[in-house]
Amino acid sequence: EHSPYLPAPKDVEIYSYNFRSLLRWSPVPVENGSVLYTAQYRTGFYEEWSEMGCSQTPRTQCSFPPEARKRLWTVLLRVRAELGTATSAWVHTPPFVAERNTTLGPPRVNSVSASPDSLLIGVTPPFAPDPGDILHYRVSYWENTTNPTKKELKESKTLFQIGNLKESTLYCFSIQVQLVIYSGHLLQGQQSAPECHRTALS
Repeated sequence: EHSPYLPAPKDVEIYSYNFRSLLRWSPVPVENGSVLYTAQYRTGFYEEWSEMGCSQTPRTQCSFPPEARKRLWTVLLRVRAELGTATSAWVHTPPFVAERNTTLGPPRVNSVSASPDSLLIGVTPPFAPDPGDILHYRVSYWENTTNPTKKELKESKTLFQIGNLKESTLYCFSIQVQLVIYSGHLLQGQQSAPECHRTALS
């Protein structure tokens, strides 16, 4: 039975970046005593609530346990505040599916080598791909002029080339990851910060 005097946690949200997900909320203010929190989860097809490893914790966030980290599962979460024997109402999150709701960061650019007419670029994806993942790299590139024309190419390898460039010229590029998810949709990642490199002199 929840206490009408203990407010429930506010600003409850799931933060998910590169498939690492956590539940977080704002602290509940009370006059005296220290508030503890309990968070639980369940999956879309199972009615039972399970412990997340965050029972009576003073922290205002809780990582997903390994068994709730399946990308395609629908996960529901709830959290409540506890003070002595008083407990607040549960606050529930909307259904969460990592493959739809996570934010993918930009890929990391590891290497760029310049020749007179091309740049060879090596990248690492922002998360460790699962077997069978189909990842594309969407590359925007442009000559570093006052009024640049952006061009685009799409690559699926982590080492690729931007070709047909002018020699001894400064070119800039930015890359984002696209993960092919169920039903052929794309989960778009964040753009990497633009990087500029000069092609070689022949």
